[in-house]
Amino acid sequence: MKKITKPILFLGLGVVLAFPLFSLLYYTMVRTSTPLFCASCHEIQFAYNAWRTSSHANNSRGVVADCMDCHLPAPQDTINFFYTKSLHGIKDVFAHFTEDQSKYDHSLNRAKAAHDIKNDQCLKCHRNLLYITQKRGAMLAHREVLYPMPGYEKRCTDCHQNLVHVQRPYYKYLSCDSDSR
Repeated sequence: MKKITKPILFLGLGVVLAFPLFSLLYYTMVRTSTPLFCASCHEIQFAYNAWRTSSHANNSRGVVADCMDCHLPAPQDTINFFYTKSLHGIKDVFAHFTEDQSKYDHSLNRAKAAHDIKNDQCLKCHRNLLYITQKRGAMLAHREVLYPMPGYEKRCTDCHQNLVHVQRPYYKYLSCDSDSR
């Protein structure tokens, strides 16, 4: 009887401790995964304002791609998502408190971020790239990205680096015809 009681006690204790821990972790991840949270650091305010005027937040379809959609792996890849999100968060907090914010270079950080964005991150939303009606050039360019020849890999950000974090004087409402997708 004693042999069974000890494992059941440890299992019960594990459940009692794990549930609040995982709930707190999930709550923290949800709360820190919003554009407003990202914009709470003044270094990111420029990127947030530029994103708000871009087609990723303001388009005729009403679709919004937020910070997580582009800068993190898909949430379905849970371990990679949590690892990358934690790594980005630690890096951003460290930079916020240790770097001289008056020397923060938006263009340099924008270039670094664009380099880190993988094609898979764009393809989470932009899946139907080969069937763009009346845009043969775009279809051919996207074919080179989706089916690259060895040694000639192209990135989505090679052509689309000015879609999101570019300062604009106003919100640009795009029609479906002029949408840059």
